[in-house]
Amino acid sequence: MRAARFSRFGGPEVLEIVDLPDPHPGAGEIRIKVRAAGINASDWKKRQGLMDQELPQTLGYEAAGLVDEIGDDVSGVAVGDRVFGASPYGAAQAEVAVLSYWAPIPDSLDYARSAAIPAAAETAARSLDQLDVTAGSTVLINGASGSVGSAAVQLAVERGARVIGTGSPGTHDALRSLGAEPVAYGDGMPERVRAIMPSGVDFALDVAGSGVLPELVDLVGTPEHVITLADFRGAQRTGVRFSRGDTGRATYALTQVAQMTESGRFSIQVGQTFPLTDVAHAHRVGEAGTVRGKLVLLVD
Repeated sequence: MRAARFSRFGGPEVLEIVDLPDPHPGAGEIRIKVRAAGINASDWKKRQGLMDQELPQTLGYEAAGLVDEIGDDVSGVAVGDRVFGASPYGAAQAEVAVLSYWAPIPDSLDYARSAAIPAAAETAARSLDQLDVTAGSTVLINGASGSVGSAAVQLAVERGARVIGTGSPGTHDALRSLGAEPVAYGDGMPERVRAIMPSGVDFALDVAGSGVLPELVDLVGTPEHVITLADFRGAQRTGVRFSRGDTGRATYALTQVAQMTESGRFSIQVGQTFPLTDVAHAHRVGEAGTVRGKLVLLVD
């Protein structure tokens, strides 16, 4: 199979499309012929050597495609089914990929949008679970307009929570359409939140990592009710929890989001698609931050 890989750390130029042996699913896993694979910020962090130090590395956490091989102890899925899900081996940006959890692709979704869902949905659901956001809660989501932030908005609304979301003024109409009450980020953000919720909020989720953890703790009243996905050092300084997947994953979120999408209660924006062979260009676009929405690789 062809796959996106790097053998040394550096800029996008270190990425190559290489031929690798086809993987096969183990017990509880399936393999798909990949039609689309999501790109995440962790991809270029790994490429730069900021996360894993292993070399070489194949990239890709999430993908969508057609089931072509099924491992032992798997039921409810058949060869030829359209599914989307996550690779436990971080090797989904390839012609075939093994998935450890997955869900059927709704008829209303194409492969590109399906591949954009798994990481955002699982991360958002896991964070809301860790915060214990339930009906009647009020939750502030800092960085609500990105893929994970918008997923968190929609899943929190689905739980019956009241959601306030920070974003630039240009994102406010979109945030309202998802069910959030938008506020501008930046200086004065806490005062703008208190104008909506004078007594503060029950919980806060920091997706953006923009250095606002002290303000979020003040709005909530305790660091135990704040989680960050993007500010590890800030979490250490403030006592806020840093959410990681190694504490358990919200794998149920894929099926939930598929059902919500089919009934028009969930959407995700794909900003731009690229052929697998243009993965280096996709990294340049992603790092520049000029495209709103998820970046997705398409596989022939």
